[in-house]
Amino acid sequence: MSDLLERLRRRGWRLTAQRRVVAEVLDGDHVHLTADEVHTRAVGRLPEISRATVYNTLRELVSQGEVLEVSTDGRAKRYDPNAHRPHHHLLCTRCGSIRDVCPTGDPLSDLPQSETFGFTVSEVEVTYRGICPNCPA
Repeated sequence: MSDLLERLRRRGWRLTAQRRVVAEVLDGDHVHLTADEVHTRAVGRLPEISRATVYNTLRELVSQGEVLEVSTDGRAKRYDPNAHRPHHHLLCTRCGSIRDVCPTGDPLSDLPQSETFGFTVSEVEVTYRGICPNCPA
């Protein structure tokens, strides 16, 4: 069973057939699908699901903090169900594939006090960029 589905059940979120399919499509490690990709996969499971339903469901999942909206490369936003585990992203600058990574260390504490400019920093987003092994050099 999907971790996302389990979280939604615990939350008491009404799981209609359409919402369930969207959550199932988002299940897995290193999932970073665009809304159109979620829709395409959802239609394969539930042909009558509309694009509007997929977009509305994604918006609800993001607003509840159950899915992250990731925009790392100026392309379409992607949706990451790994919302409750601290992580960063590794992005292929050629094909746009994204992987979740959990480096050791704390980037929040790596910022020297002199570089905070008086801000109270509460979170950090790190994106590592490079070429994945599937793209030709």
